Amino acid sequence: MKFWTILASGFGAGYAPKAPGTFGSLVGLALGAALLYYGHLPLLLGIVVFSVVGVEAIRATGNAAHDPKWIVVDEIAGQMIPLLMLSHVGVMGMVFSFALFRLFDIFKPGPVGWADARHDEYGVMGDDLIAGVMAAVVVALLRLVLPL
Repeated sequence: MKFWTILASGFGAGYAPKAPGTFGSLVGLALGAALLYYGHLPLLLGIVVFSVVGVEAIRATGNAAHDPKWIVVDEIAGQMIPLLMLSHVGVMGMVFSFALFRLFDIFKPGPVGWADARHDEYGVMGDDLIAGVMAAVVVALLRLVLPL
């Protein structure tokens, strides 16, 4: 497997026979949790790195126009975004972050759908980054009433 393919597939998670996007999101959740353990700055840097590397990996594989299911680097970057709203790594916060991100990623409301309609590497990455931001807003609101 080529270097860019390994990155674009989320270290192979994108080759899961069922629900590769969910497996990619789980990779993002695990990486994001590990980075959050060390603080918000490492998590933010991880999001930036995976976003930039993701665009290049998608471009390098030549698959931006089709957005094949095996490309999950976008889910990894997007899934880490709502974790920024958590004060610490905790089960309930992780569950809400994961569930909300997947909800926005699957149903593609508003700007998520707009970005998804682009058939280039920025659209492939953009819909998941926007879904991550939308999930982050909801997680921030939930923190007002729940101990996340």
